[in-house]
Amino acid sequence: MDNTKIGELIYKIRKEKNLTQQQLANKLYVSDKAISKWERGLGCPDVSLLPTLAEELGVTLENLLQGEVDPNDMVGGNMKKLKFYICSNCNNIITSTADVDVSCCGRKLKAGIPQKAPEDIKLNVERIEHDYYISSSHPMTKDNYISFVALLTGDSMMMRKQYPEWDLQTRIPNFGRGMLIWHSTEKGLFYQLTSK
Repeated sequence: MDNTKIGELIYKIRKEKNLTQQQLANKLYVSDKAISKWERGLGCPDVSLLPTLAEELGVTLENLLQGEVDPNDMVGGNMKKLKFYICSNCNNIITSTADVDVSCCGRKLKAGIPQKAPEDIKLNVERIEHDYYISSSHPMTKDNYISFVALLTGDSMMMRKQYPEWDLQTRIPNFGRGMLIWHSTEKGLFYQLTSK
């Protein structure tokens, strides 16, 4: 732990948030002299204060202890490169256009890497009016089901959440040629291309 780097980070973010040392001290139930000491690198917050300090500053505990926050690179925004973070415990879905630190159910999540769907497990896709009608004979049991289906185009995403013990039958507006991404709770993340 580098007290100087941590202190510089505390100072920088406190200023960004337009907080005085006294205001931050009040939130942590410490003196403004303690904040001043930390910011000058002459000491470090007590371990019991670190989670609350990180929350007040809006940074992860890991970033606070490293004394730095690295911003993500700017990305072009092509939705076909969207990252899916899926919790294996509750099947919560979080998406991002860049790499992010995400946790759910107390576990840090990694972005899923979609695999090209083999022919035998591809979803059935039909065009009906202005929609894609998507269905599958995939088992939809509590232990093995498709948790979501999403259509990604260059600038848009439409996602349909699916639930166990329901047949997979859903419609997604046909707003362009793109990629269907779907998640099997047993086999992982897959993709297949659509036609306009």
